Amino acid sequence: MITNSPTDTRIADAVADTLEKRILEGSLKPGDRLPSEREFSVELGVSRPTLREALQKLISKGLLTTRHGGGTFVTDRLEAHFVDPWQEMVTGHPMLHSDLLEFRQMLESQSASLAAERATNVDIERLDDLYAKLESVYESDDVAACIDADVAFHQAIAEAAHNVLIGHLTSSLMRLIHGHVSINLEHLHARPQKWNQLRSQHHAIWQAIREHQPDKAARAARSHIEFVVQNMGDANLDAERRQSALRRQVESERNLDIKSQIHHID
Repeated sequence: MITNSPTDTRIADAVADTLEKRILEGSLKPGDRLPSEREFSVELGVSRPTLREALQKLISKGLLTTRHGGGTFVTDRLEAHFVDPWQEMVTGHPMLHSDLLEFRQMLESQSASLAAERATNVDIERLDDLYAKLESVYESDDVAACIDADVAFHQAIAEAAHNVLIGHLTSSLMRLIHGHVSINLEHLHARPQKWNQLRSQHHAIWQAIREHQPDKAARAARSHIEFVVQNMGDANLDAERRQSALRRQVESERNLDIKSQIHHID
């Protein structure tokens, strides 16, 4: 029977640690597929048996999963354990919505402050690209693309803060409030003046981070979430008005149908 030497095991441990760090820092994200075993072993400079041992260590931790004939993928374990129970609670207790937005304001203002302080040139280049994409989709009528670009921009800020907990908590929070983000952006998109205010807020956050001004970045992020909170209330009120109007319409049509039937009988 062939067994790995202690040296091979130490190398496998080092490879596992490297991959775990990539997952923690967000270089490898939930759903990402790892390169093929042959390609990955060459990239990491290790043998394929050593790579397999390293991957198995992360599979046993629940950070990776394999699909028969489909490769190895990063799981969402670091986020799902936070999101899953809260998703059900938020659905059942609407009062938690304001708490989520309050938490988001706290988290994003700190993220922006730290990003302004710690962002590297690579981080700034990434933010520049994502901000340019955000500006591009703002000009379109594709609200779904706006939502994706908005989430990606805020996530990049969180990762530029270089705090792994902030990065993963922001990702988890965005998953948790995705419905709120969708409703809010749809509401704002139909109101050009407010839509332009939203654009200006993102520009202010981006500019402050690029200029490495932590206090300015934090203030811009706080103002942005305050704006979101205010407009979420307006969006929910609009939604309730639409539902009320629809209920009245359905009831009116039902009554007309009943009256028609009675008249026909008479």
